[in-house]
Amino acid sequence: MPRRRGLLAPPVRGGEAVTLYVLSAGVLDPVGSAARTPVIVAFLIFIGVSLLWLFTLAAGEEESPEGLYLADRSLSPTFNGVAMAGEQISVLTLLQTAGGVALIGYDGFTFALDVLIALGVLLLLAQRIRNSGRYTLGDLFSLRASGRGPRIAAAVVTLAITIPVLMVQLVAAGISAALLIGMPTDEAVVACTLLMGCLVACFAALAGLRGTSFIHVAKVPITLATLTLVTLLALRKFEWDPGSLLSAAVDRSVAPDRYLKPGLWLDTAGLGPLNAFGNHIVAILGLAMMPHLILRIAGSRSGRTARRSTRTAVWLSGIFVLLLITTGFSAAAVVGAADLGAVDASGQSAPIQLASEVLGHGSTGRVVLITVMACVVFLAVLTTVTSVTFAAAVSLAHDVFARDGRSRSDTQEVRALRLAAVVVCGVAVSLAAALYNYQAQFLIAFSMAVAASCIFPALIYSFFWRGFNRRGLLWSVSGGLLLCAVFTVFSPTVSGSPIALWPEARFDWYPFQSPGLGAVPAAFFLGWLGSVTSPGDSETAFRRIEYRLLTGTEVRRQASDARR
Repeated sequence: MPRRRGLLAPPVRGGEAVTLYVLSAGVLDPVGSAARTPVIVAFLIFIGVSLLWLFTLAAGEEESPEGLYLADRSLSPTFNGVAMAGEQISVLTLLQTAGGVALIGYDGFTFALDVLIALGVLLLLAQRIRNSGRYTLGDLFSLRASGRGPRIAAAVVTLAITIPVLMVQLVAAGISAALLIGMPTDEAVVACTLLMGCLVACFAALAGLRGTSFIHVAKVPITLATLTLVTLLALRKFEWDPGSLLSAAVDRSVAPDRYLKPGLWLDTAGLGPLNAFGNHIVAILGLAMMPHLILRIAGSRSGRTARRSTRTAVWLSGIFVLLLITTGFSAAAVVGAADLGAVDASGQSAPIQLASEVLGHGSTGRVVLITVMACVVFLAVLTTVTSVTFAAAVSLAHDVFARDGRSRSDTQEVRALRLAAVVVCGVAVSLAAALYNYQAQFLIAFSMAVAASCIFPALIYSFFWRGFNRRGLLWSVSGGLLLCAVFTVFSPTVSGSPIALWPEARFDWYPFQSPGLGAVPAAFFLGWLGSVTSPGDSETAFRRIEYRLLTGTEVRRQASDARR
């Protein structure tokens, strides 16, 4: 079995991969034996209190599908906006983004900005998504296409996005938990991954949008305050001089001469600029089109409040991204790339290691800071994985179970939601535990590409092109999904490069790291081709849909008001 190499490519220096894999058997222990017991006890108490609160919130959820899925669209714009910002504080962004900045410098910095730009893309579509009155991908796809086919396609796309995201985040959570208890071994990582997954599955089976919103809102100030404190303490070690901190980060990086320049991230096939451009574009579109974000947008009170919520999320996420970048540079300066890579080559342990080094060993403040950082990581795991699982379960219950041609009661649909949440989370946990030791770069690339190529073109055509129809939607979605799978299998993330799943094999005829660079334009083309080769909706039908997307009301309502 190949050694775990994390989620980031090893940087390249002088044409050779710099080996960061000193790894994996407790080489580094940032907590220390003296502090471990109080840290673990405090962490377990926090987990218990958090779960008790979450189960209390879940007990107050309404047992109707609309109440669970959308909180009856009763969340205020500010509250929902803060919760939307909390959706961005995932294990993936919190740990891997900070680790990426720490290890690959400039390239990690630019990828951190993708999170913020993605919300800007979502802001452009937020009002139309809410005004449509739809809240799952199946609902949105059926806006211009009738029948079960679009809903089945939407459920498949949702699972294709969700399962890889859950796997990556659960593995990251397992690595962090194993580091916290001082056992960063393979067996401990698997055990921690399984335990985290079981906790999340328990809550995902009971959660609704309202309950997850409250914990997201609580997570935002805790995370921002913790990252601010850690970076200020790191800056204090350099006499409050940001320039000295950045210089130390460069000096302690794996490639000081390239750390603040583009290209430390591994390029492939001599197509560096185009490859980097594709990675960024697909990441932005993919992050913007995540099903759990679409569900939260749909839960807004109106189209205007959806835009207000998204703007609030943009501002708060901007602060979060800035703090992630400073945390990454601080980790590189205080801990050093070699020690970061000694625990995990992706640098996912950067925030916890930084928290363990900014205060003196043996001090009470150090124990408290490590504990708080561990609690922030746990909140990120619990909330984000629950949100992603919940969105997938809603899609299965609403788009598949409730549309199977038989009459279903609300109680039966809610039961289907609970079961779907457990099954989705169980599958993700099992795969994460089985495949954690393999390179996971291709999972992220595939998930982002599916969201970008299967959802973004379909929504753009549905909202803005009168000629779009059922065949166009099915061709675009199914073609985009198929191409993402094919391009992923034959990309440098699976074979033929140091970042690959099988680096020794060579069947990487697709030259780009992101399958979306080819799949997104192909999905747009297939959507156009399918639409122009089949009869489309009438002009009147599109105008009726367009009016609904712009105003949030039906044309008939306006006509009846005029007669009065």
